[in-house]
Amino acid sequence: MKKIYSVFTGTGSYVPTKKVKNEAFLKNVFLDSSGEHIATPNDQIVQKFEEITTISERCYAEDDQATSDLALIAAQRAIESAGIDAEELDYIIFAHNFGETYPDNIRIDVLPTMASRVKQKLGIANPDAVAYDLLFGCPGWIQAVIQADYYIRSGDAKKVLVIGADVLSRISDPHDRDSMIYADGAGAVVMEGRESESPVGVIGHNSRSDSLDYSQMLRMGYSYNPELAAKKEYYLKMNGRRLYQYALENVPKAIKAGLDKLNLHISHVKKLLIHQANGKMDDAILRRLFKLYGVNEVPEEIMPMTISWLGNSSVATVPTLLDLIVREEMPTHDLGAGDTIVLASVGAGMNINSIVYRFP
Repeated sequence: MKKIYSVFTGTGSYVPTKKVKNEAFLKNVFLDSSGEHIATPNDQIVQKFEEITTISERCYAEDDQATSDLALIAAQRAIESAGIDAEELDYIIFAHNFGETYPDNIRIDVLPTMASRVKQKLGIANPDAVAYDLLFGCPGWIQAVIQADYYIRSGDAKKVLVIGADVLSRISDPHDRDSMIYADGAGAVVMEGRESESPVGVIGHNSRSDSLDYSQMLRMGYSYNPELAAKKEYYLKMNGRRLYQYALENVPKAIKAGLDKLNLHISHVKKLLIHQANGKMDDAILRRLFKLYGVNEVPEEIMPMTISWLGNSSVATVPTLLDLIVREEMPTHDLGAGDTIVLASVGAGMNINSIVYRFP
């Protein structure tokens, strides 16, 4: 008996052209949370940062680009890849955390919604193409894909554009060492319904929210610089050590729970596309995931990584990673018919989610 499944018929991403290497931070004035100057020399701070995160460079939006501009390019590429008319879309779901951002104003701007801005920039006149935003921390794009899957499988929608974009460089505190983690980018997919007797596309998913004890690990707060703090502008703040431990303990369990729902073993998974938050953290998550299955030797090339050269672009990391592989721009990685992958993320909330996807 045939069922309707949600498949990715088009992918697209946009990596900004402004490359910022770690050396660019050597002149920063790094302060601690009390506003005191950090005594450690900047070259040692930068070196230690790269050892911990594996990030050596990241990409920033140009000064004339707003967040929706990055998203527009990713969306256009996904629509072109899918070979559809944008007027045919039933939904446009835009996952982000900081709305529209500008170099001269870091106040979060979400009116109109980001989805509405992109719909306007795409020139879509169809009023039945419903455009709305989704906030779910870094896992927002995956959660938007989950929502789109429900629309498609219910028969409510046939074609959905799912976008993830953020410009973190403008809302990170330049006096906070964590600012070196953040990057800018956008990724998108077109999802369509497909009838199939065997499971294809999105075949399962899993999500969780641990807000009671962990909601403040990623938050907005004042700059560590008292002069900037006096302006009452909010910047992205992170409790990195506690977040690392939370992710290590809970992300592997959440991914396994998603596979368990489908009676799948980790050996059935060809690739794990995980949120590019911290290179060493992701490696530790992968090793712990395999240990849950009693496997001590992790297969090579199972977890593609871009963080060393793209940094952490929040909701954009997973769709960008997917697009680069699909477009064969990551030479040692490939995906084809019948391959099963897991897409997973963790972030503010704290939220974790995963999708099991099988290429048709």
